[in-house]
Amino acid sequence: MRTVYFDYNATTPLDPGVRASMLPFLEDIWGNPSSVHHIGRHARAALDDARDRVANVFQCKPSEVVFTSGGTESVNLAILGTARALKDKGRHLITSAIEHHAVLHACDYLAKNEGFSVTHLPVDAEGRVSPEDLQRALRPDTVLVSLMAANNEIGTVQPVAESGAICRVRGVSFHTDAVQWFGKEPFHNIAQFNADLVSLCPHKFHGPKGVGVLYVRSPLLPDSIIFGGSHENERRAGTENLAGIIGLAAALERFVPKPVFPPDHLWNLTRDLIEAARQIPSLRFTGSQTQRLANTTAFLVSGTDSISLLAALDLEGICASAGSACSAGSVAPSHVVRALGLEEAGDQALLRFSLGRDSTPAEVELATTALRAIIRRVQSGQQPAKRR
Repeated sequence: MRTVYFDYNATTPLDPGVRASMLPFLEDIWGNPSSVHHIGRHARAALDDARDRVANVFQCKPSEVVFTSGGTESVNLAILGTARALKDKGRHLITSAIEHHAVLHACDYLAKNEGFSVTHLPVDAEGRVSPEDLQRALRPDTVLVSLMAANNEIGTVQPVAESGAICRVRGVSFHTDAVQWFGKEPFHNIAQFNADLVSLCPHKFHGPKGVGVLYVRSPLLPDSIIFGGSHENERRAGTENLAGIIGLAAALERFVPKPVFPPDHLWNLTRDLIEAARQIPSLRFTGSQTQRLANTTAFLVSGTDSISLLAALDLEGICASAGSACSAGSVAPSHVVRALGLEEAGDQALLRFSLGRDSTPAEVELATTALRAIIRRVQSGQQPAKRR
């Protein structure tokens, strides 16, 4: 049976060209970049070159590029490290109610354990933060604002450049979790976010897992959150994942300046998906029709739960999600749904379809046809058929 993969916001397959660029660093150039002998120096030269390549795409200084283990660590370093570094100036943080848990849990930790206070900005019915609300929430003791560039569950794109400009005028550090942005939205240079810190990871745009980047605008210097050696200019201890970093640089060069997720193609597919879904009585589109990632559509399905729905779709060969992959298996309503004010009778499942460069109109038609039958079956309590 054919597999339809509509979960590209969770992860993407490693591009063959990116994989090829990594292979020499899994076989021949395997040294520790911190070693002083010639094997280590070869690795160090490759690491320095990769940092220069990333900085070239970003149009920033190489010293402003910090390699990490992934998006979560990049976010944690931005929030925990910056808050701690600036705590003498104030202990007030601002974020939104629909951030990824990497942001929310880091802020919660600081509030519970280190004397910080956190303001969670509300969002409108489409999941957008108001810059005016941000302006009003800023206080003399605010040291960091963290707002995501694009929501991973409903795809809503935030006004990050405007928000960053507000923070800069007020002298407040601004971080954006841009993990879902890169490879999907237009990118010119890192300055377009008006951010002091930007998090990303390449497995969202056909690069490898287990590696990420935090851009840190000079002269900001977040405190380290991992202790050990003096790697990454003493900002992140631990031997660098050289093969992963090479893959990151290759994916960034190939798939970010010209987005690997083709926007026109994906806008057409997701519009067709939304139109077809409107014919299913129990399905309701949520998020923004216009201010969203071109590849992402999210629906609320009444009369069922996410796990039953996803299991039934999987039996038909359709890979979708109930929001964040990091919350897989949770039966609690999505915090994003709650923030939108759409958690009504408690019997609504969030269903996310996130398409990719290889998605086709035939796959959209197959998914919506199957979904119509599945919802009817799940809501009636019938057992799903075994996968053929």
